[in-house]
Amino acid sequence: MALTELGPFADAGLLILASLADGPKHGYAMLQDIEALAGVHMGPGTLYTTLSQLQQRGWIEALPSEERRRPYRLTSAGVAVLREQLLRLEGFTAAGLERLGRGRGAEGVITP
Repeated sequence: MALTELGPFADAGLLILASLADGPKHGYAMLQDIEALAGVHMGPGTLYTTLSQLQQRGWIEALPSEERRRPYRLTSAGVAVLREQLLRLEGFTAAGLERLGRGRGAEGVITP
């Protein structure tokens, strides 16, 4: 399964899955974690729309509410999707860095 099934929310889905990789979190905790982890400010509308889509696909599940907060956690399917996507990104990153190292300077400009 690919995150591209989430359409314009694919990046948000990856960030949410990565945030939940170290344990259950409620919405506000995910927003804070995503900002610390990736430097991305995600709005609550994007968060809750994407949480709903991830739940529909069975990649996350809601846990019983704690006071007014509802925590979510990864399912085994969500772990598999996250691992697959991170490995794909790792390969992409390695290839990009290798290309930068082949005759290109730090600015990506071809050097003699």
